[in-house]
Amino acid sequence: MSKSNEMRTIMSYKPSTFETIDLSLWNWLNDKMNVSCTTNKGWEKVPCVWTAPERAYQTKNTTSDDRKNRDMRDADGALIFPIITLTRNGFSKDPTKKGMFWAALPPVNDKKNGTITIARRIKQDKTANFANSDSYRLGSQIAGTKQINFPKPKNQKIVYETITIPIPVYVDVNYTINVRTEYQQQMNEIVQPFVTGIGGINYLVLKQDGHQYESFFQADFNSDNNLVDIGDETRIYETTIDIKVLGYLVGGGKNENHPEIITRENSVEIKMPREHVILGDVPDWPDGKYRS
Repeated sequence: MSKSNEMRTIMSYKPSTFETIDLSLWNWLNDKMNVSCTTNKGWEKVPCVWTAPERAYQTKNTTSDDRKNRDMRDADGALIFPIITLTRNGFSKDPTKKGMFWAALPPVNDKKNGTITIARRIKQDKTANFANSDSYRLGSQIAGTKQINFPKPKNQKIVYETITIPIPVYVDVNYTINVRTEYQQQMNEIVQPFVTGIGGINYLVLKQDGHQYESFFQADFNSDNNLVDIGDETRIYETTIDIKVLGYLVGGGKNENHPEIITRENSVEIKMPREHVILGDVPDWPDGKYRS
């Protein structure tokens, strides 16, 4: 296990990406809302579909366990209603909405980078090494015994491990929940939980992988149908719900050249070697060493 993965396991931290934001809204829609309605087979959960997969994949592999492996498309390839789809329409990076980091903080000027400190702890093993080394030298000078636990003043050589991450970049992500049914009763049963589920406000906090995102439901629930058209087309009731999620991104994902979690240790002691050692001089006598 690499050091970055080890630190991520200890801290239970995963960087925030577009997929993290998508999953936070998807899990809320599919798991927490868990909307059901009346069908010709009784009271059943309405299948939820993320519209990103290709059409060929949806046609061949769109089955739902909640519908007891019932195909989401009929023999002609048409979708079976009712159905709820979730789409990400786009996002914007507004410079006036920077979250809690208003200053344009530059990263540390080294190969690791990193900007925001999220944790700091004492490096126990290296701090103990410095304390034991000082006790060993102090014991040999005072008591004539060389022991690593000789009583000594308070240890001033404390090694801290500092953990930093790239600065979060805030984005406004727009989503659309599309509800399609064949009957007005089904539409009423599905849409009502979206109106009452978040109470008297249009605000909801989404959570995923330890991150929290604020979301805002738009006031208008746009409805459409084809009842006025006289033809042989399938009767469709459609309602769209627009949601804006205030999310943030940390790092460049898989294209990031720097680590997502950066660890650094401070220096506690500076030693200056002798001049001959710095310059790499060769001694005049064959067995001698300047370092000894």
